[in-house]
Amino acid sequence: MHDEVKTYQRQGFGAALEPKAPYGLLIIDFVNGFADPAVFGGGNIPQAIANTVPLLATAREQGWPVAHSRIVFADDDSDHNIFTQKVPGLLALKEDSHNSAIVGQLAPRAGELVVRKTVPSAFFGTSLAAWLNQRGVQTLLVAGCVTSGCVRASVVDAMSYGLRPLVLSDCVGDRAIGPHDANLFDMAQKNATVMPRDEALAMLARATATATA
Repeated sequence: MHDEVKTYQRQGFGAALEPKAPYGLLIIDFVNGFADPAVFGGGNIPQAIANTVPLLATAREQGWPVAHSRIVFADDDSDHNIFTQKVPGLLALKEDSHNSAIVGQLAPRAGELVVRKTVPSAFFGTSLAAWLNQRGVQTLLVAGCVTSGCVRASVVDAMSYGLRPLVLSDCVGDRAIGPHDANLFDMAQKNATVMPRDEALAMLARATATATA
């Protein structure tokens, strides 16, 4: 065991965060631009998108509230901000641009919320927290990209709003694997439960069976 991990354990980080129903699903920024290595993509993002397809199907079968997020800036750039000063190319993500559209295999259905945002967190300045609260969500499953950016920011805010984040480690991706792995570790220590999709879904199924027994 690495000394860093021992330090976290000794200081009491990484306690178990048991899931509580009702469940919801948040899919962060799986749009064409982040699926394309020539734009904002790369790394393990394509695999994360593919792994999220059956996750979304399960959420719909179970009737969970589903929310998606996109980064969308005004056509005249009037809402430019510090984020776009750091990453100027984000201003190309407009409402009707191909790169800002959610990938076809995860296209939202009627009744699913689509959050438009101009900062990393899907919660900041949006209706997402109120929408989830109205539907009674306590545990929020999280997929999307990038792990070290918008996923991390959204997970921290979800925790801050009193939700129990459950990050599906193989359904989130980043353009670089080092930041991906580091942020999964850190979220698991401080903000969320982190586990692979199939393990998480099996855990929720057992919890549901126990609750209805």
